[in-house]
Amino acid sequence: MRKYKINIEKTLENARCNKCGKEIKIENGIPKEGLFHSEYSWGFFSNKDGERHAFDLCEKCYDEWIGSFMIEPEIDEESELI
Repeated sequence: MRKYKINIEKTLENARCNKCGKEIKIENGIPKEGLFHSEYSWGFFSNKDGERHAFDLCEKCYDEWIGSFMIEPEIDEESELI
C-alpha cells in the first residue's frame, strides 16, 4: 500500500508490502529496493464490478506469489532501466 504527499506533484513518501507489512525504504520518492505494484479495475462479469484494487509486494513476497503459479509468468530482459 502506498501513501503519497501531494504538493504540485504527487510524491511517494511511504510504501509497505501488503502481504508481509515490510516497510520499503523511499528516498526522494523512489523505492530503494524491489517493489511490485499492481492496479486493476474490475469490469463486467466479475463479482467486483466497478472496484479498483491496488497493492504492493516486496520482492520476497512477489517471488513466493509467482512460485505458486501453475504457469510461470513471461519474463523478458529489459535493456534500458528507468
